[in-house]
Amino acid sequence: MLSYQHAYHAGNLADLHKHALLAAALDYLTRKDKPLSYLETHAGRGLYRLDGAEAVKTGEARAGIRRAEAEGWLPQDHPLLAALAQVRRSHGPSAYPGSPLIAAHFLRRGDAAHLAELHPAEYEALTHVAGFATLHRQDGFQMAQAVCPPTPRRGLILIDPSFEVKADYAAIPRQIGLIARKWNVGVIALWYPVLTDNRHRPMLDALVAAHPDALRSEVSFAPARPGHSMVGSGMWVLNAPFGLAEEAARIEAIFRRNA
Repeated sequence: MLSYQHAYHAGNLADLHKHALLAAALDYLTRKDKPLSYLETHAGRGLYRLDGAEAVKTGEARAGIRRAEAEGWLPQDHPLLAALAQVRRSHGPSAYPGSPLIAAHFLRRGDAAHLAELHPAEYEALTHVAGFATLHRQDGFQMAQAVCPPTPRRGLILIDPSFEVKADYAAIPRQIGLIARKWNVGVIALWYPVLTDNRHRPMLDALVAAHPDALRSEVSFAPARPGHSMVGSGMWVLNAPFGLAEEAARIEAIFRRNA
């Protein structure tokens, strides 16, 4: 299935949670004068417009990043706000970066990036903004298995499926196990939706059983519209960088106070 398009959801509360932690992780990793690799299995188009028809239709960005910025949820020196400011300087005040452009803000000369996207229109759009990366128009898990362990060996992979294919929930623990065996020093970050029917729970139980020391961060928020089943956002991180657990706790506290 290739029906999912993130333009309807860009900048929502799940993006805020995911991107705040991703930016914090990359900010820490790039402080060291050692090259790294950034991989992403489901890259999307890389750049979104919060004044576009899709975002306006759902109102999710208005309830997400727009509200968070207006109310000052994040401290002014937060790495996500720095990445967002850079993207807006280049693409206008209504631009919102997907994970690839957040990563681009932190990556340096000598770092490597591999981005996979299977949706034809999303991949085409990605080619216009991701010249810093090697692009793969293929299944993201296939890319990850082919590239891992990457060169440079130090680095991070973001696994961020749409979960429109329900089989993803069952497949992800095995895919992560394979990546971890090939790339035991890699930071493996998985975003997942927190759902009212708890269909994500067996996946999490399998991941916790296989990797009990991994970081797990979850935040809760009201559904985007009546009957919507996503009521929270989760990030599961194996080999979490130093300080990310503390950052996750800060973000969770922000959501408890505001969302």
